[in-house]
Amino acid sequence: MSDVAVWDRAVVDSTVLPESEWTQREERHAVRAERFVGPHRDRASRGEPHPVWDFLFTYYSLRPRQLRRWHPGYGARLAGPAAAKFLGRTGYGSVDGTVTVTREHVLTRLPTVEFVHELLRATAARPARLNCFGLHEWAMVYRDPLPRHERVPLRLGATGTDAVVESMPLRCSHFDAYRFFTEPATGRNAERLTRDAQVATEQPGCIHASMDLYKWAYKLGPLVASELVMDGLALAADAREIDMRASPYELTDYGFEPIAIETPAGRAEYVRAQQAIADRAAPLRAALADACDLLRRAAHGG
Repeated sequence: MSDVAVWDRAVVDSTVLPESEWTQREERHAVRAERFVGPHRDRASRGEPHPVWDFLFTYYSLRPRQLRRWHPGYGARLAGPAAAKFLGRTGYGSVDGTVTVTREHVLTRLPTVEFVHELLRATAARPARLNCFGLHEWAMVYRDPLPRHERVPLRLGATGTDAVVESMPLRCSHFDAYRFFTEPATGRNAERLTRDAQVATEQPGCIHASMDLYKWAYKLGPLVASELVMDGLALAADAREIDMRASPYELTDYGFEPIAIETPAGRAEYVRAQQAIADRAAPLRAALADACDLLRRAAHGG
């Protein structure tokens, strides 16, 4: 489900956007969003769950109708009569005959902006660690008598899955993966992770930290441009595929060949894929952090 990143700094720093320009961006956004929303909608209409792609609409809380809605981001002022439709949306107001996200709305969202900024900058400042081998998904079913996903079997069975977890150290650095570990698995992790320590422990090699850039982008909406949100979703989808291919689940019936991290070759393949995701995440993380800088300056009158 790869996509092409289209964001550039001008999206954030724009002033007045002519109607012909911003409507084109809105239309491009609708096309990009439909690539994700359409298949999900079709599966839902058939009552057909998907163990890989549903995650993008269940774990992540942005609803399809919200994803379809384009925002220009703070600093962009929309010209033309069509811009009036934005005035019914939270955070927008009129300025000199244009429509824009207001500074007042920035102020109401400042705690979120500050947290996301701190997390992204701290994460980017650390060296990437690429030695977890995707074992977080295995730790979520370790010594668990109840199946986590009833429709999808474990590729090596319960005993084989437990043996893989016991054969390697757990080095998870991402709290929102760690919090789903079974109790026996939490004690095997290299460190006890907490929500309060998230800023101090997240690191850029983590595939879930890359995936979560989508979450931070949409949580900043409508303060950041929807192009950033879609770039985050495209990255999250590709990271999710790697995550599930390296998981303990048998997903070949869904078209996903396993990355057999229980083998040296599989671990090497996972590290290569993890590095590729981290490389793609770095400029997106920087773009989101830069957007937060702009918002912080606006909030403080800079």
